[in-house]
This record gives sequence, C-alpha cells and structure tokens, in this order.
Amino acid sequence: MRKRFIAGAICRHCQAKDTLALWKESGVEVVECVKCGDQMREADKQVQSAVRKDEQIIGVFTPE
Repeated sequence: MRKRFIAGAICRHCQAKDTLALWKESGVEVVECVKCGDQMREADKQVQSAVRKDEQIIGVFTPE
C-alpha cells in the first residue's frame, strides 16, 4: 500500500500542518495524521450526509 502526503493540509484534530497521509484500503480512501493518528475515511463522509438532524445512526444500507 502506497501512502501519499497531502501538501498544505491541516489535521482536523491536532491542527498540525503537512502531516496527513492518504491511501486506499479496500477501495475506500483513508486519510491519517501521522502526528496524532486521527483518521478520516471516505465512507465517514457518506454516512454523515445521510444522517438527519437529531438522529443517531448505526449504519447505512444501500441495496444495489
């Protein structure tokens, strides 16, 4: 697995600059801060957009 750094990016958790690495894992993009270990996955964004206000969600099922 080849990791690439994202130039100029700032970590959402520790606010460190130039510490985010990007790679694909099972077809899902993963971004991780090499300083604090905070991770963000492509699927996380999709789930957040599916959540309505004042609701909690366990998972999203998308039939094909």
